[in-house]
Amino acid sequence: MRAVLTVITLLVYGFMPPVPARAATIAWTVCPEDAQVQCGELTVPADWADPAGPKITLTMARRPATEPAHRIGVLLVNPGGPGGSAYDFTIGATGFFGAELRKRFDIVGVDPRGVGRSAPVLCSRDLLDTKPSPLVETEQQYAAMVTFNRKLAADCAARTGAHFGHVDTGSVVRDFDAVRAALGQQKINFYGASYGTLIGLQYAQRYPERLRGLVLDSVMDHSAGLDDFLLRETDAAQNAFGEFVKWCNRDQRCVLRGRDLLKLWASAMVKARAGQIRNPYDPTLKLSLSDLLTAAFTALYEPQWYSFAYYLRDATTPVAAKRHRAAPPAVDLVDYSFSPVICEDWNLRVSGFAALKWRMGILARRAPQMLVSPLALSALTGCLGWPSPPDNPQTAITAPPGLGPILLVNSRHDPATAYPWAQNVAARLGSPAGLLTYDGWGHVAYNKSPCVSGVVDRYLLKLRPVAPGAHCPPEEPEPFGVG
Repeated sequence: MRAVLTVITLLVYGFMPPVPARAATIAWTVCPEDAQVQCGELTVPADWADPAGPKITLTMARRPATEPAHRIGVLLVNPGGPGGSAYDFTIGATGFFGAELRKRFDIVGVDPRGVGRSAPVLCSRDLLDTKPSPLVETEQQYAAMVTFNRKLAADCAARTGAHFGHVDTGSVVRDFDAVRAALGQQKINFYGASYGTLIGLQYAQRYPERLRGLVLDSVMDHSAGLDDFLLRETDAAQNAFGEFVKWCNRDQRCVLRGRDLLKLWASAMVKARAGQIRNPYDPTLKLSLSDLLTAAFTALYEPQWYSFAYYLRDATTPVAAKRHRAAPPAVDLVDYSFSPVICEDWNLRVSGFAALKWRMGILARRAPQMLVSPLALSALTGCLGWPSPPDNPQTAITAPPGLGPILLVNSRHDPATAYPWAQNVAARLGSPAGLLTYDGWGHVAYNKSPCVSGVVDRYLLKLRPVAPGAHCPPEEPEPFGVG
């Protein structure tokens, strides 16, 4: 999900067969996208409870350390999602990670099972194009969403194969340890952003002795129950919108500066609900209320305050269209891992429409501008009626024996992973965990601030823990994507 969508412990696998002592090897070739990066594949069980059964292939990219004589080890990376490609993240690692890290670590990105190039979940585009709005407001809409989700799950299962019901993060963790063994590493380092923090922490809880260093950037709290999940996510989205309003009131470059932004937004919400507002980038399309909220939420990720102000101005005061986007080419199948993964990792079930409506009323009163986190709402409504219970549901967070110092990082004004989540995970883990707070804005903090990236790099290079209460000052976002 572009705003992607964003949300620890390990289930007990005590009766599962162990990974074979003799690890497979990975045959590396040059990646077509970049001659400096190597591509590899590894075969793993579709279901780790049945290691002799059907297999799937994991695809990965490795960017070798640029100073191999001073190489520290392997840094596995994941950019989040669920649905983000770690393969692509590794191809683009020179634009994200600092030079010192790239000198000392082999950066390895493995697309998790069901994602990208690793046996992706495949679903009918025609069916996905009929997906109802996640903003469920009537009994009829609730029933329609349940019917759609059941139909979607059956469609994706038929097109994907034996691993469709095993794309949970617990299975991903098993895969990643198989990758570690195939790389010939006793210990690995891991950098996970957003949903990647769930992978990192569950790996730490299952294999603490196999981690040298662990960075969790923009932290998912997998102990959060349904109501905490909705409240924290919605509070985070509302807080981030409030920061946009504050910026527009103080920055002369905001195209809406001097306007009553809250009144303008309230009017836009009313018009969107009534079907009276159009997409400023394609006036042939109307914006629903859900579309409008998602546009705001997406803009808060970087954040893209400057461009969103233009978007809102043009949506509320239509201008002549400069261009029309061509219709996308017809494609029978598309990758769609968001709901299949979320519904395996989270128990977000509600007892019916009345229970959902009651919760939505509470959220709307807490968040008058955002109403609800679009990310949390997509997760919740995408699992309504899902035909199977989660294999890897939320549970309490504990620090396993032998876990070394780990680094948690979170923006104070993150719209997608609520800052209180990072605080709770750090508190639950106790002394092995240190929390670095970025007092700025946006989702995924490493590339938002030289202070943050410097702290993360020093930690990974020297395993230097952060002091209690460590903070990095905010960096005012620069304008882009306007005009």
